[in-house]
Amino acid sequence: MKITTSDAHKKILKRTEPEKSWTAVERSFLNTLSTPWKIQEYLDSIEYNSTTESNSPRYVIKKKRAHCFEGALFAAAGLENLGFSPLVLDLQAVNDDDHVIAVFKIENCWGAIAKSNFTTLRYREPVYRSLRELAMSYFDFYFNTLGDKSLRGYSMPHNLCRFDHIEWRTTENDLEDIGYYLDKVRHIPLINNNQLSRLEKAGKLLLESSLMGSNPEGLFVPEGE
Repeated sequence: MKITTSDAHKKILKRTEPEKSWTAVERSFLNTLSTPWKIQEYLDSIEYNSTTESNSPRYVIKKKRAHCFEGALFAAAGLENLGFSPLVLDLQAVNDDDHVIAVFKIENCWGAIAKSNFTTLRYREPVYRSLRELAMSYFDFYFNTLGDKSLRGYSMPHNLCRFDHIEWRTTENDLEDIGYYLDKVRHIPLINNNQLSRLEKAGKLLLESSLMGSNPEGLFVPEGE
């Protein structure tokens, strides 16, 4: 895959900070993740972190585990190493966990990388012409363990360079403040009340296949279960 970004896109990258952040070994590892899909494959290969901690991409490399928020930060760092801006987007849910994804754009179309306990909430090819299209690609596959479809809205992409002062790529400190920030930003609704009232549950086979290989300790326990 040939990945290109516009000159304007490249100019907004803060290359000096990332270059100072990584050790030679870490940089060598990141360089093996030479496409967005390879970043996704790495996230799929590691353990799902069931704790509430919020660790940096350096921690993900060291411990080989991540939950969705840590996975999004790691994917953003990997995308940055490929020349993209480190962008994350929050998918907002009810009676379920929110889901943070790293997003990237190729030939004016959006794609995404994500770590999830659900097989259906991970990678998206860069074929979506708008952020709404991208968010809606998750809708039918975003449900809690009761099968209730729970996705309600999405945020705009946010550039993690705004958090360079807390060294989000490599810090040993907890990064919960980034999570709080994403929770508070404006979210754009995906469906209206009439559509909400007509939603069906996810089918049994879809629910079962979505949970293949999941870590039960990391699953959200919805009200009513």
